[in-house]
Amino acid sequence: MSDQVRNNVAVWFEIPAADHDRCVGFYEGLFGVELHHQEMGPMKLSIFPYNDPGISGCVQSGPDAKPGGEGSVVYLNCDGRLDTVIGRVKKLGGRVATPKTALPEGMGAFAYIFDTEGNRIGLHEAA
Repeated sequence: MSDQVRNNVAVWFEIPAADHDRCVGFYEGLFGVELHHQEMGPMKLSIFPYNDPGISGCVQSGPDAKPGGEGSVVYLNCDGRLDTVIGRVKKLGGRVATPKTALPEGMGAFAYIFDTEGNRIGLHEAA
């Protein structure tokens, strides 16, 4: 067990995918990163890069991964580049559900998008 204390409430997220490669391509293109691929039994995982300790998650496909619907919303960090990221969504096969919206003073801004699998994702930029 690590001696490091994690001060963040969110520690992991899983984004379900019916078409794993398409969904991974969406997120790699959206954020300009490369996801790390691995398999756990029947599940395929593609993990977002992170620094340890840190919050991360994955695109997941397999028998228990059910994309779409209005389940939990994962908010992804777009500090300093929310407009740029929103501008990539449509080209990569997603759609913007709620355009950039200012939050109360000091809280930044957010947008909601739908990815290629129909998952609703929150994008957040700190003030």
